[in-house]
Amino acid sequence: MMIVLSEELRQAVKNSKDNFVRLVDPETNAEYVVLPAETYAQMQVIQYDDSPISEDEKKAILVELGLSIGWDDPEMDVYNELDPRRENGSITR
Repeated sequence: MMIVLSEELRQAVKNSKDNFVRLVDPETNAEYVVLPAETYAQMQVIQYDDSPISEDEKKAILVELGLSIGWDDPEMDVYNELDPRRENGSITR
């Protein structure tokens, strides 16, 4: 289905700084977004997986995050030695 833009909507699209325009249906308060067809096509390529993540995936994310903020810095090793779980042997790798 193809609908021709009204002058008001055409101006809104033209003046849009972030390349999309939000619309609201006054009868239902439903919100819609008008965006360039090229942007929509790019979004169609993205595969979104909303299934729960596994324990291995959670661990991988935590490791990646830790590395990205410097937890692999040798100066951080002092915190390993201060971990009270080391005393009772409850730390596993």
